[in-house]
Amino acid sequence: MKRIAILVSGRGSNFEAIARNISAGRLDAEIACVLSNQPEAAALETANSLGLNAISLPSKGVDTDVYAEQVCAALAPLNVDLICLAGFMRRVGKPLLDQYAMRILNIHPSLLPSFPGLHVQLQALEYGVKFSGCTVHFVDSGLDTGPIVSQAAVPVLDTDDADTLAARILVEEHRIYSDAIALVLGGSFRIDGRRVVAAP
Repeated sequence: MKRIAILVSGRGSNFEAIARNISAGRLDAEIACVLSNQPEAAALETANSLGLNAISLPSKGVDTDVYAEQVCAALAPLNVDLICLAGFMRRVGKPLLDQYAMRILNIHPSLLPSFPGLHVQLQALEYGVKFSGCTVHFVDSGLDTGPIVSQAAVPVLDTDDADTLAARILVEEHRIYSDAIALVLGGSFRIDGRRVVAAP
């Protein structure tokens, strides 16, 4: 069975959705560990309660590439096939990108390439878009620039604020992330430029 590491910084709702899908048999994978750069992250408590390997690896004050080396060392004995970022609020350093090239996924709460980075829903509302959504993409050295695996669109309502829009996008995040993980773990895809194309 393929093994995934989930990297989180906060409550980890996408991690919980992945764990539920695995438990329900909708995703054929095993969670090798849940690793957080924030020792107080609620996701670590959730991982412990589920009997999963929870790793606290604080990143405060640590250089990006040095931290990436520490993550590589923590994952080395776990035989990880894929890393899934789920609200991981750190740039991924070069050692991790090199060790797990095209084996790191992220979910971002916008329809990339629109609104990369932080405060995404606020960006969307200020710009006046009528649709936003979420994107699962491979992680590369840029900011939310890797090849796109999956996207889902969410209408922006006239009554929305950043919180209500984020909540509706999160529902779609929980749906598409596990599907994207299954596609990548299954290996039935090719990368054509910036597009991830599923094999027939």
